[in-house]
Amino acid sequence: MSGPIGVYDSGFGGLSVLRALRARLPEADFVYLGDSGRAPYGGRDVHTILDLAEQCVERLFDEGAAVVIVACHTVSSVALRHLQARYGTERRRVLGVTIPAAERAVGVTRGRIGFLGTARTVASGTFATEVHKLAAVEVIERAAPLLAPIVEEGWEESEVASAAVARYLHLLGEVDTVVLGCTHYPLLRRAFEGALGPEVTLLDPAPHVAERLVDWVARHPGFVGAGTGRLRALTTGEPTRFAELGQRFLGAPLPAVECLHERDGKLVSGSGGASVGQVVR
Repeated sequence: MSGPIGVYDSGFGGLSVLRALRARLPEADFVYLGDSGRAPYGGRDVHTILDLAEQCVERLFDEGAAVVIVACHTVSSVALRHLQARYGTERRRVLGVTIPAAERAVGVTRGRIGFLGTARTVASGTFATEVHKLAAVEVIERAAPLLAPIVEEGWEESEVASAAVARYLHLLGEVDTVVLGCTHYPLLRRAFEGALGPEVTLLDPAPHVAERLVDWVARHPGFVGAGTGRLRALTTGEPTRFAELGQRFLGAPLPAVECLHERDGKLVSGSGGASVGQVVR
C-alpha cells in the first residue's frame, strides 16, 4: 500500500512546494509531475483543467503513489473535490494546498487578508470560502497574471518585477496579510518584501502545507513508505528546460527528468517527438 508521495503541479512552480515537503520529510521518496507542456492553467476553462488534472493524478497513482499532493493552487481551487471524489479510496488519497493556506492566513491575520493568484484561482473564490469557514475576516482576492511569466523569464530581480508586484499589491488595498496564491510567487519574495511595509505579513503557504502533511502522514500510517529520500521528476514539457528552470524552484539540481506525452487520454512515457517545420496530422 505504501509508496512514494506524488506531487502534481501545472509546471515548475510546485517544485517550491516540493522543496518544503522534502525539508520536513527528508527520508520520504517523492515523484513529481509538472505538466509544463500544457501550462499555464490559470487562463483555461474549468473542464479542461479537470481533464488535465485527471490525467496527471492517474499517472502518479500508476507510479505507485498512494497519496498525491496537488501543489498547484489553480487545480487545488478548481478541481480538488472532483479529484477526491473520483480517486479517493481507503488506499488512495488526494490532498491540496488551499485549506492549509487558509488555515495559516487565519492564524496570522488581524482581519484583512489579501490573496494573489491566477485568474482561474481567484474566479473560483475557493480560498475566501475556506477562510470564511474558519473566521469572520475580510478577504480581498486579485488575479496577478503577469507574475508567473516574469519568474519563468528569470526577471525576479528586475524593475519589471518590482513594478508588477507593486501594482498588484496596490489593487489589494489596505491588508495586513498577503498570501502568495501561486507556486511561482515565492521566487518574487524580495520584490514583495521591498513593496510591503513591516506591518504586513507575507505568507508563502508551502511550509504550512508541509507541516500539515507531516501531521497527516502520522495520522495515516501505511500511505507513505520508509523511503530513502529518492526523487523522480516527470514532465510533459521539454526535459532539459524543465531541469534547468526547475532547479531555481527546488533549490537543488533535479535528477534526470523523464518525459511524458498524452496518448488516448493517458500520459505515457516517452517524448511525443520534436517537430520541425509544418506538421500534418
